[in-house]
Amino acid sequence: MIVLTPIALALAGTLLAIWLVVSIWAVRSGLLMRMAAQSARGQVDAMADLLESAPAIAVIVRDDGRIEAPDRLAAWLGRETVPTSVAELTAADGGLEPDHAVQLGEQISAAQRASRPFVLPVRAKGSDRSLLVRAVTFATGSIVLWIFDATESQSQIDSLRADAAQYREALDALSGVIEAAPMPIWFRSTDGRLQLVNTRYVRAVNAPSAEEVIAQNIELVEPHEGQSSAEAAAAVAASGRSAARAIPVTIGSSRRLMRIVDVPLGPQGVASYAIDMHELDGARVAIRRLAQAQRDMFDRMSAGVAQFGSDQRLKFCNQPFTSIFGLTPDQVAFDSDFDRVLDAMRDSGNLPEMRDFPEWRRERRQWFLGQHAQEENWLLRDGVHIRVVAQPLPDGGLLLVFDDRTEQVQLSSARDTLLRVRTATFDNLFEAVGVFAADGKLHLWNSRFREIWGVPEHVLSEHPRIDELMTIVADRLEVPQQAGLIRQLIRAATNERRQRAGKIAFADGRHFEFAAIPLPDGNALFVMLDTTDSRRMESALRDRNQALEEADRVKTAFVSNMSYELRTPLTSISGFAEMMIAGYAGTLGDRVREYVEAIMVSTERLTQLIDTVLSLTQGAAALPLDRAPFAVADIARASIAQFEQTAKVAEITLVEDVRVSAGTMNGDRQRIRQAVDHLLDNALRYTGKGGRVLLHADGDESAVRIVVSDNGPGIDEEGQARLFDVFAHFSHGGQGEADGFGLLLVRQLVEAHGGKVSLLSEPGQGTIITLDLPRG
Repeated sequence: MIVLTPIALALAGTLLAIWLVVSIWAVRSGLLMRMAAQSARGQVDAMADLLESAPAIAVIVRDDGRIEAPDRLAAWLGRETVPTSVAELTAADGGLEPDHAVQLGEQISAAQRASRPFVLPVRAKGSDRSLLVRAVTFATGSIVLWIFDATESQSQIDSLRADAAQYREALDALSGVIEAAPMPIWFRSTDGRLQLVNTRYVRAVNAPSAEEVIAQNIELVEPHEGQSSAEAAAAVAASGRSAARAIPVTIGSSRRLMRIVDVPLGPQGVASYAIDMHELDGARVAIRRLAQAQRDMFDRMSAGVAQFGSDQRLKFCNQPFTSIFGLTPDQVAFDSDFDRVLDAMRDSGNLPEMRDFPEWRRERRQWFLGQHAQEENWLLRDGVHIRVVAQPLPDGGLLLVFDDRTEQVQLSSARDTLLRVRTATFDNLFEAVGVFAADGKLHLWNSRFREIWGVPEHVLSEHPRIDELMTIVADRLEVPQQAGLIRQLIRAATNERRQRAGKIAFADGRHFEFAAIPLPDGNALFVMLDTTDSRRMESALRDRNQALEEADRVKTAFVSNMSYELRTPLTSISGFAEMMIAGYAGTLGDRVREYVEAIMVSTERLTQLIDTVLSLTQGAAALPLDRAPFAVADIARASIAQFEQTAKVAEITLVEDVRVSAGTMNGDRQRIRQAVDHLLDNALRYTGKGGRVLLHADGDESAVRIVVSDNGPGIDEEGQARLFDVFAHFSHGGQGEADGFGLLLVRQLVEAHGGKVSLLSEPGQGTIITLDLPRG
């Protein structure tokens, strides 16, 4: 057992206390150091996080060429790993464009040697990423490269450069426009001095150059109402609003009214330009005159015209427009709305029938927005056809033209009908018809033409020339050489425009007359008429005419001979009767005297009939006339005197009405008297007791009119027709054939004088016979 002394115990206690103190200090120091290390580690991590999230990457390049860089650099360079050395970074596969890699390597080497910082833009290989490398050197030879991602900034820079280039081009273009402007343009700074003028300004002030104008501050506009051009520009700049004024300006050697416009451009100054109002005013006057002339023309048009402005309100309409649609002046008042005008047209019943009128009206409003003219055809009531033309105007307005085409439609329909009728008529004509064109080709033909020539339809449909056609049909003619005659006639009609005609015979005995007629359009019409039957009839009629002429000659000779033979005994009978009346055979008793007088009347009547027959056999053309001047009144009075006793016995009123205008005429007095006597005798014989017979005569400078009228029984239509068919059958209710001869002689006598006979009669109303005779 060990026994410790007090000193040892004290020493041991002291050592123990010291160890305890040392232990406690060591433990406390360790805790402090651990805490400091943790704090430093935290700061390092924070700095690492800060560097990691920084917009730039810090790359440390050692003096031996090694590189320390975060992993983000690999992503920026498009690599899988971070390069560990400068050589790897600037290699061909280091992630940079080859040229940029070489430049970066050279800059790093120069910075390590001279401790010189640099800034270098580089581009990642195979991408649009742009990097900005900023180098910072240390005394140890190491370099810190701060690499920034400048892609967005570079894009903005490129955009700004492009904008700057565009603005520069726009400025150049604007300068060119200002320079080429047809009006003076100038710009002055805030101090009122000119800074820019164009060529037109220089010419207006008669200056040698723009530099001279600016140097001398030559003003175009003279002071007006105590205010200079610079003062006016200063006022505009102060107000901040554009201003315009019209003042006279001297341009070259002429004084012209100009409209000066000043435009403030903020602190830069004021821009101004001058517009020549002379030409503008002239253009306005010309436009007003043109518009007025146009409206005057519209007023004279037969078509309806309505003009609307850009606000769709009526500006003008002419009278035909209101007439076509039956509108009142109130309905087409100035500034009437387009819809209101259409409503008025609908109310008047002069719009086409439609199911949805609002939709139809909305569609018509689209006319204002169109680029080209629109056309429509409206069918109104009563078959009225209207052609509507909607023409948009440059100012946004609309011009409507309403053309009434009813008559044209009707004419077109009538024309179509006429063409169909003409075609049907043309094809069904009895005559053969063909139309040859100016070049000699057959253009049209009818069925009769094809049948006569016996040419198939397919041959004619090829439109052969006249030469070819005549070659085909020449053997059908009786004389084949006559085909050449037809060719010549067609050519004469088409080329020489002469109408020719001829005759042709076919080998089968048919005969035709043909004609080639030039048409207004240059063609020739070839017509053929079949005269075969007419030639046969003509031959028969010719033979019959010869027989009739022979019979007429025999008849005339017989009548003349018989008349002569009859006249001889009548002359003897009449002579002996006159001698008996004169008492040569002794005194006659009353009864014997009556018998002898009856014999004389009968012989006289028979003598007249023989004379009439002899005159009729001679005809009007061969009737001998002894022309001489005589008074019409004389023969009228002589005839009245002759029949006065007869009328008195028959209790008929015989009236004479001879006007002074009857005068005289040149003719055969005896023949005219004979005609009047026949008419009076006929009227007295067939006018009943108590009747009235009128002999009237008048005339003018060229003719004499003699009228014999009665109020007898008259003549019906059948009797009149028979009278005018054969004048010898003229009768007044059963008169004898001899009286018909007398009336026939009247017509022959009048026609021999160049006159005419006319008759007017009604049953129960009497008869009027008029003789119209020329005075010469």
